[in-house]
Amino acid sequence: MMGLRATAGLLALGYLLVLGGCSGLTQPSGSVPAQTSAETDVPAALPEAHRSGSPSASAAWQPLLEKAQSATRRGDYEQALAYLERAQRIDPDSAEVYLGMAQTHQARGDSARARTTAERGLLYCTSNRLCNALRAFVQ
Repeated sequence: MMGLRATAGLLALGYLLVLGGCSGLTQPSGSVPAQTSAETDVPAALPEAHRSGSPSASAAWQPLLEKAQSATRRGDYEQALAYLERAQRIDPDSAEVYLGMAQTHQARGDSARARTTAERGLLYCTSNRLCNALRAFVQ
């Protein structure tokens, strides 16, 4: 059997839980419930965070893109693709990274893979230069 103190503690806890649960149910008439920051801030912030070309993301993957271009010029396509895959993990919506991948696939003789990569990159291109470069692989 529980002691008197344990029973009183459980009753007090239950009372607090009931009061806490009921406090959100009643509102003065005519008032609109306030939105929490989770309802208002998060959806607006998500597209901004995933927008391609943001300075912080671009600064992070740009050196990888340059290393990939050097590796492609040397004929080390596997190393180039490894750099590009790392860049893509940093900014998965970067058309420039997709363009680099398409160029590398083309250089190693895999035209089909270059085409599918370029098609995916077209979903993210934001400038005529990038879109036209990616379209060249698709046509």
